Amino acid sequence: MAAVSASMVKELRDRTSLGMMECKKALVEADGDIELAIETLRKASGLKAAKKADRTAAEGVVVARVADDNAYGVVVEVNSETDFAARDEGFLAFASSVADKAFADKQTSVEALMDGDLEGAREALVQKIGENIGVRRVAIVEGGVVAAYTHSNSRISVLVQVSQGEELAKDIAMHVAAVNPQVVKPEDMPEDVVAKEKEIIKAQPDMEGKPEAIVEKMMGGRINKFLKENSLVEQAFVKNPDLTVGQLAKEAGAEVQSFIRFEVGEGIEVEEMDFAAEVAAQVEASK
Repeated sequence: MAAVSASMVKELRDRTSLGMMECKKALVEADGDIELAIETLRKASGLKAAKKADRTAAEGVVVARVADDNAYGVVVEVNSETDFAARDEGFLAFASSVADKAFADKQTSVEALMDGDLEGAREALVQKIGENIGVRRVAIVEGGVVAAYTHSNSRISVLVQVSQGEELAKDIAMHVAAVNPQVVKPEDMPEDVVAKEKEIIKAQPDMEGKPEAIVEKMMGGRINKFLKENSLVEQAFVKNPDLTVGQLAKEAGAEVQSFIRFEVGEGIEVEEMDFAAEVAAQVEASK
């Protein structure tokens, strides 16, 4: 068996960007043949990605792209397991390439988006970083005037569509990022959401023992308040609370048509794990 020197390990690390121990192991198995070690590592990338696919990836970034003429825009969410990995240059470059392809193809299917070179890049990134990496979702807004706002930490990104006014759309996108409305207008709120809110209101202590007519009147007022607080056009504009977003748009001779807001990890259930258990799980996963 050929001896594996430190310089050989360094060369393999430089060529693959993988960890020292992983490179050393590959060189030992390849009897010191660097090219064979690279081939072995490449073959292992798919297997390694599969092994990590069941681990929760709830960190990451959101990335938006908007056409130069503001005719359409796309937003994507790319996830990692840790915030540390989400700051890795390779991860950020991968997320950017995903957004570029989604934008170029006007693609809204993650499966179709990842069918090809991007999946290979994802698997290689999993091997390099050692975490589960995944493209979670992609959306497009098209028509009217579209603008985007991405929070500085890339955890929240918004696309807003208005009938006219690029700067207006940008301002409203910033508002959506900060306030997080559920719908554009009160009448857009899904019936099941309203029904659930009514159940919550009815169950509140101050409703107990009151006549049905009083309950219905009180509920009507609280539902209206709920709809106003969660509907974009009814919310006080963050840059000028004296105006609602709807009034802001009206004064500009425009109408808010739609928005999409992505926040990293929203809706993902992350299992709570104590530090000792997490370390044990990582050791087990590395075997």
